[in-house]
Amino acid sequence: MQLNKKELVLIVVDMQNGFLGRKSRHIVPAVLGLVQEWVKRGLPIVFSRFHNEPGSQYERLIEWTRLRTSPEIDLSPEFDPYARTIIDKEIYSVFTPVFASTVELQGWREIVICGVATDGCVLKTAVDAFERGLTPIVVTDACASHAGEEVHNSGLQLLERFIGKHQLVDTDTLLTAIDCADSAGR
Repeated sequence: MQLNKKELVLIVVDMQNGFLGRKSRHIVPAVLGLVQEWVKRGLPIVFSRFHNEPGSQYERLIEWTRLRTSPEIDLSPEFDPYARTIIDKEIYSVFTPVFASTVELQGWREIVICGVATDGCVLKTAVDAFERGLTPIVVTDACASHAGEEVHNSGLQLLERFIGKHQLVDTDTLLTAIDCADSAGR
């Protein structure tokens, strides 16, 4: 994997209290560790935060009414020191108009994605990056599904089909590739 640090951004998807339950909270240390390594390398990070508005498609079509107010919509407190850039969204994907224009303005071409849920917002963000001609990279050991491990694994299988198996990496592989890019001057 060859990376260009000038085109790289980390997207931390929906690490919110309402999504981090008994089947997904285990991912917090892995995501926090990745964020801390990213900060050490001086690379940009964007956090997303989902809001489920009354009358939304989630309520209307799937009868889901959670993640409307604090503390459910709040990022897990471990991320507060790092969440300087937050994209608020009412859709699965982080690719809101604001985020899409930020990607273009910053020249980000390599979109590294972690967070929850592998089978929902992570998957949709990765596919949207792919369809925009960007390079999505999903950090497999820094993702989880609030529906459990089986659904997380199903999300990874779909991602492999949608964006390519080489776009799914673990944290160590990703950090090694970044460090190699650094020593190669990329």
